[in-house]
This record gives sequence, structure tokens and C-alpha cells, in this order.
Amino acid sequence: MGLQNLRAEERPREKLLKRGAQALTDVELLSIFLGTGVKGKTASDLARELLEKFGGFRALLSANPDEIIGLRGMGIAKYAQIRATLELTDRYLSDGFRRGEAITDPGITSQYLKCKLGRYTREVFAVMFLDSQHRLIGYEELFFGTIDGASVHPREVVVRALNNQAAAVIFAHNHPSGVAEPSQADRRITAWLKSALLLVDIRVLDHVIIGEAEILSFAERGLL
Repeated sequence: MGLQNLRAEERPREKLLKRGAQALTDVELLSIFLGTGVKGKTASDLARELLEKFGGFRALLSANPDEIIGLRGMGIAKYAQIRATLELTDRYLSDGFRRGEAITDPGITSQYLKCKLGRYTREVFAVMFLDSQHRLIGYEELFFGTIDGASVHPREVVVRALNNQAAAVIFAHNHPSGVAEPSQADRRITAWLKSALLLVDIRVLDHVIIGEAEILSFAERGLL
């Protein structure tokens, strides 16, 4: 059944306006974004096929151009829209930090970090550098690959923190497995980094682990 045959309140756009975006399914949200389908396929059909092919939004938004542009119903314009949507989300979450507002909401910080790191299929270790008022000075992705003692170097973190004139930091890394529970390596690295930064009077406020559906905070778990 095509979208034109649905009752108005069942169409994704009308449903969003009446009940809010949170009421829409993944397929409905993506179909609004796509706008139109192709001959023989509605926007909802195309959205469903894309999500099934890539296994969800994260893989779809992380896909390279060749994986999307060649698909029937897609193309350079729709690929550009996908990338622009991801960047809009990033900038929306970053906007308050850019204005120099203090980081006081753990939820906003976690969503910001999820937007930054949740798209990766390999582990990435990042640091948010903060001033004495806990305002964001900068965000840097420093280490890539498996997060263990061989890949995360405390000296480099200390150097970057000093170069940024940071008074505090928040660490973050993703778990491509989707499970946010900290490993023993995560705990060891956090302890080493905290000790190293303490020597130069820089506080570690948190270490956030980004999973598929869960975000874990060392500070909230009492692990710092």
C-alpha cells in the first residue's frame, strides 16, 4: 500500500506533526528524510530496504559513497543529504559547547560523544579538554584501534592537555561490539591516565564508553 493510500494520521509526516518525532519508527523517520521513492517503490519501501541492508542507522550513516550511490533510488544527492544530516546532528550537540557554556549536563555530553564516536566500526579514544569552569576548549581523537596499554599513551595525553591549557578532561571511547561495559584494560588505562594528569594538576572528570544502545559513565558508576 502506497503512502497516498494511508489515512492522513498514519502518514509519517502527519504522524510526526501530530505525535512528535519520537513516535515514528526508524523506517518512518528515514522515509521522511528520503522524501520520494522510485518507480515501484515508495519512500517507506526504500527506507526499509536501506535499513535492512545496512543493519541500522549507524552503519547507514557511516557508509562510504560507493556503498550508497550505486543503490537503486539513491545517488549523489541523497548521499550528500545523509552526510549533511549527520553533520547537522553533530553541530546541534556541539552548539552549546561552542558558545563557551559550562558542561553541566551529563546527558548532553554523552549524546555529543555518541554522535562523535558512535559511527566508528573500530575503537577510537578521544579527549574533551576543559577549562577551570568546565567549558570546552577542544575535542580531539587521539588513538585508534584496540584500546589497551600498547595503544593509549599517557604522556601524549598529558602533552595534549598541557598544550590546550586544560584544567580538566573527559575521556571517551567507543565499543564497536555494542556492549558498553568497561573491560579491565579500560579500567587500567583510566587509572594510569588519572595518575599521570594528577601530577600536572589536571582533573579527570569522567570516562565515557559509547556502546550500541548504552552509554556508560565511569563517574556515575563510581569507577573514578
